[in-house]
Formats: sequence, C-alpha cells, structure tokens
Amino acid sequence: MKEIFVTSPAMPDFDDYVEEIRSIWETRHITNFGPKYQELKRRVGERYGYGLIDFQCNGHMMMQNILSCLPPGEIITTPFTFISTTLAVLNSGHTPVFCDIRMSDYNMDPDLIEELITEKTVAIVPVHVFGTPCDVEKIQEIADRHGLKVIYDAAHAFNVAVDGKEIGSFGDASMFSLHATKVFNSIEGGMGVFKDEEMLTETSSRSNFGIRDALTCYNGVNSKMNEFCAAMALVNLKDIDANIEKRRILTERYDSHLKEISELKLLERSENVRANYAYYPVVIDEECGVSVDDVMNHLAEKHIHGRRYFYPSADRMPVFSGYRGDCTNAHMVSDHVICLPIAASMTLEEVDMISELVAELFRKQ
Repeated sequence: MKEIFVTSPAMPDFDDYVEEIRSIWETRHITNFGPKYQELKRRVGERYGYGLIDFQCNGHMMMQNILSCLPPGEIITTPFTFISTTLAVLNSGHTPVFCDIRMSDYNMDPDLIEELITEKTVAIVPVHVFGTPCDVEKIQEIADRHGLKVIYDAAHAFNVAVDGKEIGSFGDASMFSLHATKVFNSIEGGMGVFKDEEMLTETSSRSNFGIRDALTCYNGVNSKMNEFCAAMALVNLKDIDANIEKRRILTERYDSHLKEISELKLLERSENVRANYAYYPVVIDEECGVSVDDVMNHLAEKHIHGRRYFYPSADRMPVFSGYRGDCTNAHMVSDHVICLPIAASMTLEEVDMISELVAELFRKQ
C-alpha cells in the first residue's frame, strides 16, 4: 500500500531541471555565489519586490547568521516552533526568553511581550507558525517603543502576504526555509530578506567564513548556497502558483470533512491574508478521550504518517531547560496538535480517505 507522509517535496519536471543545470558544466561554477545563485536573487527579488535578499545553504544557518549581527543579549521568541529557531538564538551568542502563544493562531502573543523585556533584550524573534502571519503591526509597535530589532522566522511563510504586502517586508529581516518539506524548495536552502543593507552585507559575509573585502571580519561559517540547489529553486519557482493552488483545494476538502468534528480545532485563516497552505494542523480537545497518539497510530495502520509539529515545545527540550518563560498555551497546543498530510502531489481521494479515518475515531466516542 502506498505510504503517505506529512508532506512530499515539490519536484519539477526532470527534463526541465536537467536543462537548468546544463550550463553548470560549461561554467564549472558550482558554488561561491555563482550565476545560478545570482539569477535566483534577481528573479525572487523581482517577483516579490524584495530589494535586499540573500540565499544560503539552509534556513537555520541563515537565521543564525542574521542573529549573529546583533550584540549579545536576550532575545524574546516563541516556544512553539521547530527547535532550529531556538538553536539559532543560542548558537549566535544570545539567551532565549520564551513568550507564550495565542490560541487563535499559535503565534507569539504580543500582549505578553513587554513584560519579558529587560535592559538585556536586543531583539524579538517571532515565528509565522504554519505560514499564518503574526500580529506584525503590534509587534513592530512594541519593538519601536523599546528600540529592539524584529527578526522574523518565516520558515513556513514563503509566498504569504498580509493586506497585499509581502510577508518578508515586515521587521528588520525575515528568514524563509527552502527545505524539501516547504511549499517552495531548493532541496536545502534558506532565504533572507533585509531592510538594512549593512545587515545583508554582514549576513552574507558570515556565510563565507566572515570574509569581507578580502579580510576576515566576523566569526563566520561556510553556509553558501551551491548552484545545484539554486537551479532547483529556479525551476520550482515556475510552478509555485500551481502548487499552492493544489494545496488550497486539498485544504478546503479537509475543511469540508473535519469542520463538523467538534473535538477538533482547525487552523483559522483571515481574509486579508494570501495563504500558502503549507501545513494542515488540527488540535484535539484535551478532554475528548482521543489522543494524538490514537490518531497517529490509527493512520499509521494504513501507512499514513502525520507529524506532531511541534512536540515537545522548545522550552521543554533538555537543552533549553531553565530559560525564562511561562508557556501554558504552548504546552497545551504542543501536547494536542497533529499535522495531517498535505502536498501538491496528493489527490482529493487521499484527503477523503484520511479524513474518514480521523472521523472514525471520534464517532466511537
């Protein structure tokens, strides 16, 4: 029986990819800011109106290099995220401070930020969880009032917009993941969008051993994007609209089946947001008698694999024990959330089957 995973990478036509990489054999330029990397910067920048943009080997290193531009101090972030976010805070020389989330969208609760700010705070790092935008206006107001940087983890949010404004336009910088699991992928990759040219220059330099003007100026790493990954992104960019439209149709089909199950909380979407339908999370009522493991195991019997994004929450990981933050909502959601499979390659019939399997469990209650 076919296995269905929580997501499946968008793959371009094989011949299109071969044609895109053909010139690499002519240039022999396979890394170090090559022509494919430069073309990707130009095309993505033009499409989304991003003037200051960079690409690196993955989203984690992009975020770590961005945060390394900031003076050491405390960074307020969310515990409901993939552990990469918090590790980037720690690995860039900062101390994470955890802010609880809102139950409405699972994003950082802006009403709780100010009580966490101290004289040591240097930045706020919110996450657009599941591609749902944070309250960008309120977060920016708080940051401006206290003189803080806002660096968005937009790993899930490629192609998302709020009121017609591209999501990377908010804050001082945004990081997007181009990992194979994302709506838009370069196999592995990370994109950074910047407001300040100096931050862009330093972040890019840090990806190349900290070299700037032939001198090693920063404690850098090697995290450049290679030409084969850039070529994959260039080809996948052609299909981004079609792939997101397929995801929208699948999402609406899930909604039609699952919205009647009172024990499930579906992801709320706003009319002013251009969504990318990156994930399909459901949160199970903690008192309904059906656990996340019950759902996971029931689906696995049919070779269907959901995933517990994000469990446990980052503040409960051993490496982050002892850091500040009271995160009751994050713990509740983390304990009861499951992401059901969604990918542009899936069919409506597969969504119907998965939905029926989920519904079976709740009919038995």
